[in-house]
Amino acid sequence: MAFRGPKVWLWRWRRNPLKRRADTVESWVVLGVWALTVLAGALAASSTAGSVEQGLARERVEWRPLVGRLTERAPGTAPSGSSSSGDMVWAKVGWTGPDGSAHTGQVRVGPGSAAGTPVEVWTDPRGRLVTRPVSASQARLRASLVGALAGVGVATLPLAGGRVVRAGLERRRVDQWDVEWARFAVLWGRPTS
Repeated sequence: MAFRGPKVWLWRWRRNPLKRRADTVESWVVLGVWALTVLAGALAASSTAGSVEQGLARERVEWRPLVGRLTERAPGTAPSGSSSSGDMVWAKVGWTGPDGSAHTGQVRVGPGSAAGTPVEVWTDPRGRLVTRPVSASQARLRASLVGALAGVGVATLPLAGGRVVRAGLERRRVDQWDVEWARFAVLWGRPTS
């Protein structure tokens, strides 16, 4: 293991006669990239989470449960004994929308349910079949996860851009070293290539 000595904070901004202009530019690029990464990620996460939570809250307000009736017998046979919630099949159901129009769709019911069996269906304001809206706590969790994913996704953009800029600065720095070593090699009497 190599000895490195004590860690020096803010070493990129300290005075040093060997520091080049590219080193100073790189230090500001690193600072700017990290600041932009944190700011962009936090703003994207916050706005996305708020938007998702607001949309889910709107669904909780607008979506309503209705009672529909199975239009045909559900496939399968009714289990003997207690039925588990995992034993569900798709069946056709009909319901009347808020405007009085008739609608049909597919919902999950117990196998072997008879035609005419009442079934709870959730509809949007236009009477279309939707899923049950999520609870407030589920909405917060979903919004947090989507917001975090959006924040990480947006934060990768400035990081990737910073890596590209730093790679260009590194190439330029290596080219400058090659030019300067070629000058000294001539002074020392060594061939340059």
